Amino acid sequence: MDRNLLKLPGVKFLLLELAFLTVIQSVSIILAATWLAKVITALFSGEPLQEQFLKMGLFLLAFLFRYGAASFQQRLAYRFAERTGTDVRKRLMDKLFQYGPRFAKAEGTGNLVTLVLEGVTQFRTYLELFLPRMISTAITPALIVIYVFTLDIMSGVILVVTMPILIGFLILIGLAARKHTEKQLKSFRVLSNHFVDSLRGLETLKFLGQSRQHSEAIGEVSHKYRAATMRTLRVAFLSSFALELFTMLSVASVAVNLGFRLIDGDMSLLPALTVLILAPEYFLPVQMMGVDYHATLNGKEAGKSIQSIINRQEEETGSSELPAAFAWTDKSILKLSSIGVQYEKEGQLSLEHVSIEIQGTGKIGIIGESGAGKSTLIDVLAGFRNPSSGEIILDGIRQQSLTNDAWRKETTYIPQHPYLFNVSLSENIRFYKPDATDEEVKRAVSAAGLSSLVERLPNGLDELIGNGGRQLSGGQEQRVALARVFLSARPILLLDEPTAHLDIETEYELKETMLRLFENKLVFFATHRLHWMPHMDRIIVLDKGKVAETGTHQELVAHKGVYYRLLTAQREGII
Repeated sequence: MDRNLLKLPGVKFLLLELAFLTVIQSVSIILAATWLAKVITALFSGEPLQEQFLKMGLFLLAFLFRYGAASFQQRLAYRFAERTGTDVRKRLMDKLFQYGPRFAKAEGTGNLVTLVLEGVTQFRTYLELFLPRMISTAITPALIVIYVFTLDIMSGVILVVTMPILIGFLILIGLAARKHTEKQLKSFRVLSNHFVDSLRGLETLKFLGQSRQHSEAIGEVSHKYRAATMRTLRVAFLSSFALELFTMLSVASVAVNLGFRLIDGDMSLLPALTVLILAPEYFLPVQMMGVDYHATLNGKEAGKSIQSIINRQEEETGSSELPAAFAWTDKSILKLSSIGVQYEKEGQLSLEHVSIEIQGTGKIGIIGESGAGKSTLIDVLAGFRNPSSGEIILDGIRQQSLTNDAWRKETTYIPQHPYLFNVSLSENIRFYKPDATDEEVKRAVSAAGLSSLVERLPNGLDELIGNGGRQLSGGQEQRVALARVFLSARPILLLDEPTAHLDIETEYELKETMLRLFENKLVFFATHRLHWMPHMDRIIVLDKGKVAETGTHQELVAHKGVYYRLLTAQREGII
């Protein structure tokens, strides 16, 4: 059993309930076999049928208890799996929002979407089937073999000896099936990511005349996934057949032994028939465990992937919760002290000994060469990345990271490529404020310079945009992101290369709108385009993950350090 399962809320109490019901079920199996054997033995010896009604009634009662207990087991497991599946999906979504868009890009959007939708469902099925089977495998065979020993020691020995052989064979098959399933899941992740990327780039492929050639690549990836699936199914079918064969041979060995001893007169019919009825029941839990193992292996692997994402940063401690009523004001202070970020244990530091202190509102420019750590610093400020070292002090409260909901409710994030959902334009603009009125949305549209676009759309603000609707240009997408900011009115704004993919003409068109948006806010603006810097109140210059210098545009130009060299390299106007 995976130890992570024991960490699920309510699982220990569920296991106790399942164990209690399994004991009832096992006792019912033994009693049903005993009464059935007595009825058959009595009829075989010539006793009247009327005298067997009581025994037949007791057999029927035990039979009903057995399947009643099994039904309760299934119901309990189903409810637990449904509740846990809902909880796991919520926690997974919370973590994905916490880790931010950079993590989604690294893991693959298609992979994460598949994990949230199908993976959670598969994990729920795994819990529903595996937990009752595991308890039954641990309890039912033990109780049955103890009872068989009281009837016939030789038969008990045969059952005890054959069970490890069956379990060993089950383990070997499970290892082979797991290997193929891992390959299948790997192929499925590749297929999911490839499919999403193909959809996003479909218009580009059509424009370049490469759509037909790309269909061959899609076919090749699909074929690899199909081949991996067929190999997994082949192993599953062969293992089911092998389990049936080994179970049949084990039961046959018990039956042959009993048959010879009955012929020799060394054993009476009643205990022999009871043991023969119980032998298949002894192997049944292990056999069902093997069958369900293949049916739920995808769910087990999906559960591991989900837990790895959920537990990715939970080991990092030391963070204090902010008050629920926390709000960034002109007197608020954010202090980063010796912050370091290391993506890999043996890798190079992306940020090293970064120390800055910010108070109130103002425009903070973050610049540096490619790879200097601009985006990493924005990720730390947005709460998408936990620092590997250092500390953060927010209004006097020591923090390990800025992942608190109270901080995030004060921030707005604009990436290089804002994501547009497959809903209406107005719903996209309401991203940070779903309950905004139509009038508020219209004011945000006007402030972001989207009014001319809305007038041209057939359905106005109700026009469907995103992947499944009308496509917008890069500049229009950024204006949608700006409209979200105007509507939200959050005091902290984080921008990570928001204009990097735009041509200079479009960028200058947006510049006036963006500068107006920056007023009376705390703005962190990471960019490599330095014409923004004269408008910043303070500039942080990063060089190889370290703060090389800070100051205003005029101060840094006069200093003629790293910032001056960057200006000269870009041939920007020096003010």
